[in-house]
Formats: sequence, structure tokens, C-alpha cells
Amino acid sequence: MALITEARSVCAAQALLGEGPVWDAARQVLWFVDIKRRLLWCHDPADGVNTSFPAPGQIGWALPAEDGLLLCGLQDGLYRFDPATALFSLLCTVPGEPAGNRLNDACTDPWGRVWFGSMDDAESQQSGRFYCFDRGSVTPAGPSGYAITNGPAVDPLHGLIYFTDTLGKRIVVADLTAAGAGDIRPFADCARDFPQAYPDGPVVDAEGCLWTGLYLGSAAARYDARGTLIDRVAMPARDVTKIAFGGVDLMTMFVTTATKDVADDERRNCPLAGHLLAMPSSVRGTVSVPVRW
Repeated sequence: MALITEARSVCAAQALLGEGPVWDAARQVLWFVDIKRRLLWCHDPADGVNTSFPAPGQIGWALPAEDGLLLCGLQDGLYRFDPATALFSLLCTVPGEPAGNRLNDACTDPWGRVWFGSMDDAESQQSGRFYCFDRGSVTPAGPSGYAITNGPAVDPLHGLIYFTDTLGKRIVVADLTAAGAGDIRPFADCARDFPQAYPDGPVVDAEGCLWTGLYLGSAAARYDARGTLIDRVAMPARDVTKIAFGGVDLMTMFVTTATKDVADDERRNCPLAGHLLAMPSSVRGTVSVPVRW
């Protein structure tokens, strides 16, 4: 079922590749990135102020940490970012990553670990894989051999972690415990449900359903815990990359979008492409656990 809702622009970022929205509960702001313009953005819903910070490389994601800093995934490794000084500092590289790869998407789990993926920057070689950052240590964890990874997304209610193979148009899932991720099994066949679109960034709501942005799909899709498509929310942008739930009650849906593959004539017909969008949500999100160093 397609749900039509009233999305509005809250940041005219003109993003080439807007990605990685995450709600910062401590500051009551939303962080997101423009990977290709190498910008970290902060949106404050209270006053509508949007602030951008130049990053020292392509930045795939930024996650709030327990000490007030952010952990960021850039092309060449993991960085600390201090919002007070706007300075990035290299924390560590990711061993074994090919020179043509970059980091793309990430989330935290209930133990404060960070799960993130890498991908071929040219979006063709199957050189991407997933990793876990745990108290300063980076180890391979989860599936590998993807050209474009997205996610992971964690379901704390059911103890699950989801991984997206964007070019393969599929989402897989594994059990998640304090010991790590278990065996991978199929979850959703997005090629069947959206043959013209690609699953992008995923996130899980408080009811244990998974949402995915749809690149080339002008929508976000919602799957239940069995992998059945149950909702589709139309968006005023063709390339929808990821959503995040935020606001005081976690009932606002924030949506990042992209323009890097949109022709000029298409942009005229879709003026909110590249913007950060917001709309009321009919379902609550979950709280993102801060990164634990």
C-alpha cells in the first residue's frame, strides 16, 4: 500500500549524495552527511538552523558517542569529530581495505558497538564488506563480496541485525547478541518488490519493522519482521537514501536524498531532490545507543 504523506524540506542541502541520518538524543539534533561534497550536516529542529562542517574526505556516516564527540566513517578510516571545535582527527584505518573503497553506512547496537560497511567507490567491484568497531578494535563481521553495502540496521527488540546488498537488491538478517552476529539468512527480495529501484539505507522502528530508502524509487518501504512488504511511503525526490526517526518523541521521519544521478531536466520536476526532508510518522523510532570507545 502506498502511503502519501506531506514531506517538507528542512534543509536545502543540495546534496549530491545525502546519507546517514541519525538522531542525537543528547543534543536533540539530526546529523547527516553529503558523501560526495564531503560535508557533515547538523539540523536543529528547534530553531531550524542548519550547519555544515567540511570533512577531510568522503564521509559516509557520523554517530554520536558517549563523551559528546562523534565517530565518523571516512574514505580512509574512522575519525573522531568534535562539534565544539569542528575538528576531525584520525582514530584508525580499516586494515585490508582496497584503495578504491570507501566507508558507506553504519549504526550502533545495544552494547555501543558500531557496525559499518565498505564499498567500491566506483560502484562496480564486489570489494565491499561489513565490520564491527568495538572499544577501539575493528574486525570483519557480517557478509562480504558486495559492490555497495548499506546498513547495517539493528533491531534491539528482537535481537537482529540487517545487512543490505544494494546492487543485489536484497536484504539479509542475522541474530545479534553480545557475542556478535550469527549466521546470515535471507530477509527481503527487493528485486521482486521494486524491480526498478535499489534498497538503500535501512533502519528499524519500535515495532520491529525495517524501513529502507529506495534509490530510483521515489519512496521508502517498510517490511515486517518476516520480510513481507507492508507499506510504501511516496517521497518528493527520486533517489531516497535513508530515513531516521527523531524529535522528542521519535515520531518525526527525517529523510536524506541524492542528486548525483539526476539530470537537470529531472531536477526541475523534483525541486526537493538533495534536500533533507521531514514528515510526521505513524510509528515511533528507537533510540540510537551512543558509541562506546
